[in-house]
Amino acid sequence: MVNKKYPFYIKLACVLVSIISLGYLAILGRTILAPFIFAFLCSMVLLPLSNFLERKCKIPRAFSSFLSLITLVVCIVLIGYAIGSQMTNLSEDWPAFKDQVIYSSRHLQEWISNTFHVTNQAQIEYLTDAASKSINTGTTILSHTLLSLSSLLLFLMFTFLFTFFILLHRRLLLRFIVSLFPEQHSVTVYAIVNQVEYIVKRYILGLLLQMIIVSTLTFIAFSIIGVKYALLLSLITGVFNVIPYIGIITAALLAMLITFATASTGHLFFVLLAYIVIHAIDGNYIMPKIVGSKVQINTLIALVGLVLGEMLWGIMGMFLSLPVIAIFKVIFDRVDELKPWGMLIGEDDIDKHNKSAVQQVQEDEQRLEDE
Repeated sequence: MVNKKYPFYIKLACVLVSIISLGYLAILGRTILAPFIFAFLCSMVLLPLSNFLERKCKIPRAFSSFLSLITLVVCIVLIGYAIGSQMTNLSEDWPAFKDQVIYSSRHLQEWISNTFHVTNQAQIEYLTDAASKSINTGTTILSHTLLSLSSLLLFLMFTFLFTFFILLHRRLLLRFIVSLFPEQHSVTVYAIVNQVEYIVKRYILGLLLQMIIVSTLTFIAFSIIGVKYALLLSLITGVFNVIPYIGIITAALLAMLITFATASTGHLFFVLLAYIVIHAIDGNYIMPKIVGSKVQINTLIALVGLVLGEMLWGIMGMFLSLPVIAIFKVIFDRVDELKPWGMLIGEDDIDKHNKSAVQQVQEDEQRLEDE
């Protein structure tokens, strides 16, 4: 059978049509695909625990999968309880936040009046009009909030169920993947699946370790500065830091807002300085050494992935975009026809490419001598 070589424009058209079709299917299947992908990532993290309970402790697979899932649920509940208790304490400072906003707004009005010659009455009329519009849209905002909460509960329920069944039927899923390819490629497929499992597990565990380190550094810095809700802000920073660039900026703005309500204005400078230092440590040491040691994604693809993830699945898509891109890179790097896409996703390591090219030339010369 002769393999046909199609022109570049035909290949490009097929790639574009495939990408558009996959994006459309992702939008349609958001309710199922988003929790399934999240459950797949969770099952990769829980797989060592499930294997340990099944092989070392001689526990049946169904019960070991259930215990692994319970471990995940307990960890999520503990983190939620810590954040919820801090949020309850934060609500007690709402009067202080209100007084701080009123005090600052008065100074802001005086500055606007002296600088732009806008009277206080005109400013009050503008604020009153904006407030009335906000009240008119309050019902819509409340309904969207309730809908988001119900969607979150549904998402968690599907995620827990999918995680349990992926752990329970992992051998069946592996045999299904292998059976999709010709038998002569079974060894290669097994090797790719094992490599994907290993690297994805290391990548997710690296992200979790990064969250812990960033949260710890933030808690230490805020405790030294004297920020009131150091634990809450450190947990939020660690979780948001999973989203590159956007997450740390959002966490910094939220921390500065809470600091503005509960401390003096001078603390804002130190909070901003702490975030700059922590982000520098994270970007130059934690992320490359811990998370990026196995799978490295360049900044351009990371930003494109974040935008596409938000367009497809909102905030959850932003959280899932980088792990999904990491999975694709692992697969692309091990399939000859897809290696250029893996190179596009990865970092631009010139020394590594030059070294590979030299080695390739040496291997070709050695092969010609042998022939």
